[in-house]
Amino acid sequence: MYIDREGKQVINHKRISRIKSKYGLVTKRRKKTRLSAGMREMLENNVCKNLLKQSFTTQVPKSVYSTDVTYLTNRKGQRAYFSGVKDLCSKEIIGYSVSDKNDTELVLESLKSLLNLNCKGSIIHSDQGHQYLSHLYQNTLKVNGIKQSMSRRGNCYDNAPIESFFGHLKDECEYQDWKTIEDLKSRIAKYIKFYNEGRPQWGLNRKTPVEYRSSLS
Repeated sequence: MYIDREGKQVINHKRISRIKSKYGLVTKRRKKTRLSAGMREMLENNVCKNLLKQSFTTQVPKSVYSTDVTYLTNRKGQRAYFSGVKDLCSKEIIGYSVSDKNDTELVLESLKSLLNLNCKGSIIHSDQGHQYLSHLYQNTLKVNGIKQSMSRRGNCYDNAPIESFFGHLKDECEYQDWKTIEDLKSRIAKYIKFYNEGRPQWGLNRKTPVEYRSSLS
């Protein structure tokens, strides 16, 4: 593209290949960065088994959770990140966090509510995002007796429950006009309260997540 623009002549990749071969030219390639090497090491060593295998139904609350991160962009193109944790029995969002950074601190913040529950022996399922592969995140789960499960790489259906919630959040929450992170947090908090306490679901016998959870106790 640079030759086309600066040399004002059209040269396709086949001609470039012939010229390189004729004059023994070699294209320099960028070396892989340490970050990609580190990520590759984490993928090899820290990936957990898929314990759910798309079996998302459970009759026991506080036993299986689905978590992930999505981004929320306002009308000016500013981006923020939302991490949520969903109970697969009651469909309740039991923990979440909002930040302008998509990092390990974001997902650990969303875990706080879960860690305050009697969650020992429960399962939490995520994708293979770098936050969930981090030693800090994985050690936090181990210390609290929580089993970690992961989707197959590149398969969004393996974590469908939390993806479904993200769809409802983006369709029903009026978040696009947020100006600051605190403004966005306030809007998200109102929606989560509505989702958990005021939004009945067919799959919960027309009860809200909180009503359904209460009916099981």
